[in-house]
Amino acid sequence: VQLVESGGGLVQPGGSLRLSCAASGFTFSSYYMSWVRQAPGKGLEWVSDINSGGGSTNYADSVKGRFTISRDNAKNMVYLQMNSLKPEDTAVYYCNVDIVSMHYWGKGTLVTVSS
Repeated sequence: VQLVESGGGLVQPGGSLRLSCAASGFTFSSYYMSWVRQAPGKGLEWVSDINSGGGSTNYADSVKGRFTISRDNAKNMVYLQMNSLKPEDTAVYYCNVDIVSMHYWGKGTLVTVSS
């Protein structure tokens, strides 16, 4: 299993970023995918998930209405569109999949929201 996140960077408050996660090594279209984040000095926070077909999504209250998760099963990709970014969204963002009780993560992509 390999998950590779990209798309992070420095953005001003109110700005937008689109994160991508390229997945390989498993049957991507069969699994829920999630985004989680870790702010500096804090623990992991679940952000969003999407079911295998892409028709059902869930969001943490802290990002609801601002972030949108999506997936492209033909490309083995999952995305996180982040709008109206706030300084408290600053974190390393990780793509995650759970397969048979095993948790798989990428190396993460850093998002910094600052003026």
